[in-house]
Amino acid sequence: MQLTVLEKTVEAEDVVSLLLARPDGGRLPDWEPGAHVDLTLGSGATRQYSLCGDRWDAHRYRVAVLREPDGRGGSAFVHDELGVGAPVVLGGPRNHFALVPSPRYLFVAGGIGITPLLPMIAQAALVGAEWELLYGGRRRASMAFLDELAVHGDRVRIVPEDEAGLLPLGDVVGTPRHDTAVYCCGPAPLLAAIERTVVDSGWEPHRLRTERFTADDLTAPVRRAPFELELARSRTTVTVPLHVSVLEAARRAGATTLSSCERGTCGTCETTVLAGVPDHRDSILTDHERAAGDCMFPCVSRAAGDRLVLDL
Repeated sequence: MQLTVLEKTVEAEDVVSLLLARPDGGRLPDWEPGAHVDLTLGSGATRQYSLCGDRWDAHRYRVAVLREPDGRGGSAFVHDELGVGAPVVLGGPRNHFALVPSPRYLFVAGGIGITPLLPMIAQAALVGAEWELLYGGRRRASMAFLDELAVHGDRVRIVPEDEAGLLPLGDVVGTPRHDTAVYCCGPAPLLAAIERTVVDSGWEPHRLRTERFTADDLTAPVRRAPFELELARSRTTVTVPLHVSVLEAARRAGATTLSSCERGTCGTCETTVLAGVPDHRDSILTDHERAAGDCMFPCVSRAAGDRLVLDL
């Protein structure tokens, strides 16, 4: 689906938001808090951005983009070249960071990680749940959407690192609560820190849900030998060598699976598993979802056994 940039707004140092709509003003697909979209830009790059606007606005999407000097060029294109009226191509929405019902929420954001949490906060407020937000960044000027968050008063705690140091996770997480869901999005060091804090504080592991912008370091695959891959729709069977991804092997066999990041973070290539046991190596699925074994991300995940059948 093609969209058009309606507005481009500077939200903080090195952060701009884009307001997107269909050229004909038509309705956009519904979405829920935590969802992201794939945007194919005029440069040809496809990137994933969390939806951070009003989910009840059926005609406009909002995303925010952080300029990443060491990135692959997508953010630089958005900041420097993408203007109002420019076309972008939409994929999605998809949601691997869904907000589960809970009487109480603790939201923790680092930098641009605030974006998927904004609609979650709106949803929590809408249903009358208790919630609080801990939001950190390098400095106040680099932290986006502070004005929007200010209306929530003392439910929001802003912690610029140059003023107050690192986020006080131990103080905020504190004693385990069985009525609280913890949602965290931000850079890898923050996610590692909150995972340690939750475990050390005695929380039930499933209380914490995180979303990563970068992939975990890949460990060695469970099976260090070739395996058979069957594409059920085309009734094709191929052998996947050790150093070829399932995604690439499927494409060589004629499958047309979409992909974007090819690092196990975006979810674009999610594929249904019909038989066999996946070796999950992505940074998306929860332990419960991995145990179910009914889907996988073939850009990084492989087979744990000698045969895998996918709905391709």
